[in-house]
Amino acid sequence: MSKRTTVIMPQTEKILAQMGEQIKLARLRRKLSTELVAERASISRATLWAIEKGSPSVAIGMYAAVLHALNGMDKDLALVAKDDEFGRKLQDLELVTRKRAPKKSGD
Repeated sequence: MSKRTTVIMPQTEKILAQMGEQIKLARLRRKLSTELVAERASISRATLWAIEKGSPSVAIGMYAAVLHALNGMDKDLALVAKDDEFGRKLQDLELVTRKRAPKKSGD
């Protein structure tokens, strides 16, 4: 079985690299070794290193496991796409509007 290649946009690659660096810095600030974080997340150290480099080939569940291993940082994942401003604008454009004002009831 051949290995699939993940193709992502350059801007997304930069975001993943930044996220990996932030995960690494969070680990270092907590003075946690790669061995300990990998063990807590039930992954290999090689996978942790790939995450800290922002590799797009690592499953998002493993990123979440590492964030959880860093003392519950996985709660921040709930904020992803929370404020979908663009999506709300698209939704508002498709809302049905009345063509004329409603009839007034008898006063």
